[in-house]
Amino acid sequence: MRKLALVACGTVAALTLSGCAFSGIYDIPLPGGAELGDHPYTVKVQFRDVLDLTPQAGVKVNEVSVGRVEAIGLTQDGWNAEVTVRVNGDVKLPANALANVRQSSLLGEKYVELAAPADGQGKLADNAVIPLARTNRSVEVEELLGALSLLLNGGGVDQLNTITKELNNATSGRSPELKALLNNTNQLVTNLDKQSANITRALDGLNRLSLTLNGQKDKLVGAVDNLGPGLGVLEQQRGQLVTMLNALNHLSGVAVDTVNKSKEDLVADLKALRPTLQKLGEAGSDLPKALEILLTFPFSDAAYEGVKGDYFNLFAKVDLNLNEILKNLGRSRENPLKDVVPVPGLTGGTEGPGVNPPLPIPDSVGGVAGSQASAPQGGGQPRQTGPAGIFGLLSGGAG
Repeated sequence: MRKLALVACGTVAALTLSGCAFSGIYDIPLPGGAELGDHPYTVKVQFRDVLDLTPQAGVKVNEVSVGRVEAIGLTQDGWNAEVTVRVNGDVKLPANALANVRQSSLLGEKYVELAAPADGQGKLADNAVIPLARTNRSVEVEELLGALSLLLNGGGVDQLNTITKELNNATSGRSPELKALLNNTNQLVTNLDKQSANITRALDGLNRLSLTLNGQKDKLVGAVDNLGPGLGVLEQQRGQLVTMLNALNHLSGVAVDTVNKSKEDLVADLKALRPTLQKLGEAGSDLPKALEILLTFPFSDAAYEGVKGDYFNLFAKVDLNLNEILKNLGRSRENPLKDVVPVPGLTGGTEGPGVNPPLPIPDSVGGVAGSQASAPQGGGQPRQTGPAGIFGLLSGGAG
C-alpha cells in the first residue's frame, strides 16, 4: 500500500509540474517506448486511412522501435490523415522513405513502419513530408474476416456448387467430343501462334491506318458534311431515277425479246459469213505479203537480190520554182523549149556578155514583163519567145 501511495504521489507531482501543458491521457508516454535521444527530428506522414492508430503509438524501422506518434490530424484538403512522428536522430533514412501502418500481432497494437526503398536518395530531414504516393496500410483481420464471411454466406460458394454440378452433367458421357474440342482448341492456338507475325503486322498496319485517318480527320469530316447536299439531290431526283430504272428494265426486256426473235436470222447470217471467213483463212499469209508492197513501193521484194546491203536509199528533190525549171530545161541537150527559150551555146543563142539578158519573170499566167514578140521568117503570125511562149505551149497554143 505504501508503494502504491508513492506512485500516486509521483503521478500527481508530474501532473502538477506539467501545468496546463497536459491535454489528455495521450500526452503520457507509454512504458517501454523508444528512446528519442538528444536530437530527434519530426516527420509528417500522409495516409488515406490510419485505421485505429493512436498517439504515442510506436514508430519502427526493421521491426525496431525508433520513435513514436506525436499527433494525428487532417491534411490541408481535409480528405486524408496526417500523422506527425518523432524519430531518433541517430536513425538515417533516405528522403524518399516509405511509410506503412502495420499491426504488431493478430490482435495487437498499430504502429508506423518506416522503410528505405531500393533506390534510396538523399536524407530524410527534419519536418519532411512523406506524401500519399509513398504510404500504405496493411489489411486488418476484421476486413479479412468480413470478406471471408461475404464469400461463405451467399457470396459465390453456392453458385460455384451449381456451376460444378452443371458442368458434370454437361460433360458426362461426352469424352470424345471434349477431346476433339480440346484438340481443335490446341490446333487453333498453334495456328494463331504461327501467324503471330502476320497478326502483329496486320495490327501495325491497322495502327498506321488509324494514324492516317486521324491525320485526315478534318478532310473526312468535310467529306461527310459535303455528302449531305449530294444525298439531298439524290432524294429530290429519286422519282427520275426510278423512272430511268423502269425504262431500262423495259429496254432490257425489248432487247431480250428482239434477240430471241432474231436468233434464227443471226444464226443464218453467221452461217452465210462462214465461207468468206473460211476463204480469208485459206489465204493465209498471202494477203499480208501482198499488202507489204504498199510499204516497199517502188521497190518490190524481188529487187532485194540485186542490191548489196540491207536497205534502199531513195532521194527525191522536187523544185517548183518556175525560173529554176526554165533554167534546168534550157540546159538540157534535148531542150524541148529550144524554139521558145534559146540557151547560149546549146540552142542557137549567142554567147557573150550583154547579148542575152536574164530571163524575164512572168507577171501573170497570161503575160511576161519585158517580153518581145518576133515574126517568123516568111510571114505569118509573130511567135512569142520567153516564158510567155512556154505558157502558150503548155496551154495548147502554136509554138
